[in-house]
Amino acid sequence: MNTKQIIQSQYLAALAMFEQVIVKCPETIWNTPGDKDKFWEKAYHTLFYVHLYLQDKEDDFVPWEKQHEEEEETPYRKDEILEYLALVRVMVRERVPLIDLEVDSGFYWLPFSKLELQFYNIRHIQQHTGELYERLGTRENIELDWVGTGPA
Repeated sequence: MNTKQIIQSQYLAALAMFEQVIVKCPETIWNTPGDKDKFWEKAYHTLFYVHLYLQDKEDDFVPWEKQHEEEEETPYRKDEILEYLALVRVMVRERVPLIDLEVDSGFYWLPFSKLELQFYNIRHIQQHTGELYERLGTRENIELDWVGTGPA
């Protein structure tokens, strides 16, 4: 496997773990009153930034067609998040092979290379997946599986 195939595999593995969190989340946790950050908010946030950072630069970003207005606080439904996840997976498969890993990140607030951006983006997925896993385990004793690599 070359570097881009490895990066793509790890994106897809991280997204597979993220999907488990979404699928197994009970409705009682999805939008719990009193939670500082709702489950659905963290799920959407995770996908939004994966989507954004797969672009060459900020100006290339086209928001998801079902993105809510910023001032709107309507929760995303689980099926909407899974739909966005499917779109992001396609983007990973299409974009990663085309990325020039040697250039700057393309985002002024991330002063490193595209290669490092890929690791940064995957770590971001795993950070929030871990937070959501912990929420499921603590509140509902739900266990999830580790995914080591993405599908070939």
